[in-house]
Amino acid sequence: MENRHVYNSAIIGNCSFIAHVQHDTNISWLCWPSFDSSFIFGSLLDPEKGGRFSTEPIGEFTSKQYYIENTNVLRTEVTAVDGSYRITDFAPRFRQYERYFKPLMLIRKIEPLDNRPRLRIICNPVCDYGLGTFQKFRGSNHVEFNNGVERMRLTTNIPVSHFFKDEPFVLSEAKYLVLTYGEPLEAPLEHTVEHFLRETIGYWRTWIKHATISTFYQEAVIRSALALKIHQNEDTGAIIAASTTSLPEYPGSGRNWDYRYCWLRDSYYVITALNHIGQFEEMEHYANYVTNITHADTGRLQPLYGINGESQLTEHILNHLTGYLGNKPVRIGNQAYEHIQNDVYGQAMIALLPLYTDYRFVFKERSDAGPWVDYILRKMEKTIDEKDAGIWEFRNFANHHCYSNLFQWAGSSAAYKIGKIVGDEKLMKRAKSLMDNAAQYIEGCYEAERQVYTNAVGSQSLDASTLQLIMMHYLDPASERANSHLMALERELKTPEGLFYRYLHPDDFGKPKSTFLICAFWYVEALACVGRIDEAVDTFERLLTYANPLMLFSEDVDETDGSQWGNFPQAYSHVGLMNAAYRISMKLDRPIFMG
Repeated sequence: MENRHVYNSAIIGNCSFIAHVQHDTNISWLCWPSFDSSFIFGSLLDPEKGGRFSTEPIGEFTSKQYYIENTNVLRTEVTAVDGSYRITDFAPRFRQYERYFKPLMLIRKIEPLDNRPRLRIICNPVCDYGLGTFQKFRGSNHVEFNNGVERMRLTTNIPVSHFFKDEPFVLSEAKYLVLTYGEPLEAPLEHTVEHFLRETIGYWRTWIKHATISTFYQEAVIRSALALKIHQNEDTGAIIAASTTSLPEYPGSGRNWDYRYCWLRDSYYVITALNHIGQFEEMEHYANYVTNITHADTGRLQPLYGINGESQLTEHILNHLTGYLGNKPVRIGNQAYEHIQNDVYGQAMIALLPLYTDYRFVFKERSDAGPWVDYILRKMEKTIDEKDAGIWEFRNFANHHCYSNLFQWAGSSAAYKIGKIVGDEKLMKRAKSLMDNAAQYIEGCYEAERQVYTNAVGSQSLDASTLQLIMMHYLDPASERANSHLMALERELKTPEGLFYRYLHPDDFGKPKSTFLICAFWYVEALACVGRIDEAVDTFERLLTYANPLMLFSEDVDETDGSQWGNFPQAYSHVGLMNAAYRISMKLDRPIFMG
């Protein structure tokens, strides 16, 4: 896999924004003021129109990147012909005045390591997805960027004239760059940056110390947890699928989607992962986001929503951008918000379940809990007999999908448990009726000859999402039916390396050519569930090799060479890793130390 394609970048963030830092020091992706705003740096999708924020030496150079241990603080060490230096990039985050300080502020500290390297620093933000630029104004110790609507400031101890002429300077002492959106930094530069850096490192390390993470590949789980954490918008609780848009599932596929939104179906997996590591605060924020969405009754629940709960996510194609490595189209918005995907009701109900079963929640004080359960149950009763677009959001197909019916069954099971806890027999009866109805559709997907559940009623096609039948305990993991189903999926969808295709039948865009990483982690969970623990561990270990050097995972992997494709990093790939590691650790007879 030496020549495989990997995303040579890291991410930093503070639950207000995420920035991508390339190994060549350039900030290749940063959307301000929100995850789903226009990029101000977007060379990831267009090197010419995407702007640039880099700190490169003169001449050829090499670099390496690493995180300060147990943090989201990144370091890039650069070695050039005339010396070496280190850049520390971070987004401030720490507790201050009884709340979290998480400003729209990107900080870069540059310090010499050896000799006296010469640098050229470029900071050229853009707006309106590269259609517009900012006017640049010189201040006494800062550069101001203004487009008439938005204002940013770069505060620095580098001579301001450097940013108005193309001449390098010699790095002989620590230099600081603080880029802010809206409010400028009005404080001593060096002291403030060093203080923010210490506090941010301390915050992340304390967050990890308070997490409950088993020893099984603990380092990989920690990195995944840190990546997942900064994909949550703390103000609303939404967790986005990825910070990027339009990175192709494979070259020339046209499968280039905007993932900067929150998919309700993923609520179960995300909340499960957060619960497994004992991070209650994030879990509660996310549950509140789901609650707010369901209370905004617009007739039916959508598959995805905006960060602030926006329901209109109209899809547009930006023809002026060349796309990642020339891959068009570049899309913003996501048409999937219009789809009928009826698993979302079950997902929302499962998200509600911890409010009643986890005693860290004081559910008796929640006046909205009863009406919420009733609301979702009514939606399930109304939609359970509908065909839908399914988990993979087919744009031109509608079926009774096994996965959708499974989560209707699981959601009804959750409602039944809630009814039992609160002593509501009427609720229990309604829930049991829905469970039976959903189970009829699921059994309609069973094909006796191959001993497998297909992707939909009346279909011959297999789908990795039906691994969930085992993981959700619809099928008893110890049963012959569960084992036969798993083996049938293995024969058709698994690669020799343990990667997994979502499905192999043609869809709206033809036949898929890349594997879907979270499906491989689902496979690991299913192996653990049925007791094939050695195979689960072996597959998990092989999947770790598909990360980039910073242990960050993409959405898709090319089985032929292990290349990373799709939006990056993919929050749900990291969720999959966390849940798979937890499932294995719970099955092992003894604690083991790996990684």
